[in-house]
Amino acid sequence: MSDAADDILTKPLGVADKAARPRFALRPSAGMAAGASMLALALIAGGIALTGDPRGGEPRAQALIEIREAPAPPRTAEAAPHASRGPSQSASEVEQASGVSVFRPDGSTAPDAPVIIRVPNAAQVKLAPAPDARLTERGRHGPLPRVGEGRLRPLDIYARPDEPGTGPRIAVLVSGLGIGENATLGAIARLPAAVSLALSPYGSDLEKTATRAREAGHEILLQLPMEPFDYPDSDPGPQTLLASARPGENLDRAAWAMSRFPGFVGAVNFMGAKLMSEAGALEPVLKDLSARGLGFVDDGAASGSQVATVAAKTKLPTARAEIVIDAVARPDTIDGELARLETLARQKGLVLASSSASPLTIERLSRWSRDLEARGIRLVPVSAILRRPGSVSKLSSAAP
Repeated sequence: MSDAADDILTKPLGVADKAARPRFALRPSAGMAAGASMLALALIAGGIALTGDPRGGEPRAQALIEIREAPAPPRTAEAAPHASRGPSQSASEVEQASGVSVFRPDGSTAPDAPVIIRVPNAAQVKLAPAPDARLTERGRHGPLPRVGEGRLRPLDIYARPDEPGTGPRIAVLVSGLGIGENATLGAIARLPAAVSLALSPYGSDLEKTATRAREAGHEILLQLPMEPFDYPDSDPGPQTLLASARPGENLDRAAWAMSRFPGFVGAVNFMGAKLMSEAGALEPVLKDLSARGLGFVDDGAASGSQVATVAAKTKLPTARAEIVIDAVARPDTIDGELARLETLARQKGLVLASSSASPLTIERLSRWSRDLEARGIRLVPVSAILRRPGSVSKLSSAAP
């Protein structure tokens, strides 16, 4: 006995169940049977004639069977030389191999997290490799910059070339990088390459950070931790240069900072209002920077600075920022200072501004710089100021 489900699937469509067929009590005679047979044959023949179907038009269904070729096996690394060499290749390795930098502003690794992709421009300005053996000497803490034969200066060799052009120019120095990896990578990726970056000596893996910044076209400087007036309540760090320290001690601390990474064109103060106000304590430090072929930038945050006076005496290329962009860390105030910076550039021809590397400042700088050239103003590196004739004098005296 078959299962009911089997009957449903196997019996012809439209054919009633045999068990449901009516049964007659009368027994047909031989004549009746013969007549019925002839009638059935006639009906079958008519059905075939009308429908062309030997089953007399019985309901039916057709299924199309398509034969497909098996899919081709995936190409191997040997067959596809440009394909990935294996699932073990990390994202950083892909970035390094392709030259593309991928930055996640919020630090998230989620698949849907926003990213900034920086594709290298084949025509972008290239900086000289660092370190250059001609400009390096061995110090107690590690390699140190020096003047090479023929008066080759790190300030000249490691500088970002100033692209030709006319009109007002602005140099921007962003300090405080190298500490937080996310903020540092964000500044490198989002800011125009002509913006100069200053790295703190207290960061980790600074050689890699410096290399990455310079490969992206950014000129770099070193932050020197210097004593502020409220030291040690405000403490720049364990290697701070102090106004009360012996000259040899300050020079040793400066040498430690300079050995942290190569390729910088000069130094910029980190805090330091007290040290920079005392010419006697400041002079040995600036004299050493000058002897090493470097420049120095006063970030403009402190009043009473003696940097310009001492720099003229030691023949050190120097400059002072005229505007601290984010002295008040509010979007509207930062935008106002950037507008004032443009006005000064049109008046003087060349101005220098400084800022921190806070996310807010980076975001406002990035927005401001997008159409700066359309407004007739060029961004230039800090070295364009440090290397100009008369750079040992105050920046306000610079000619357009």
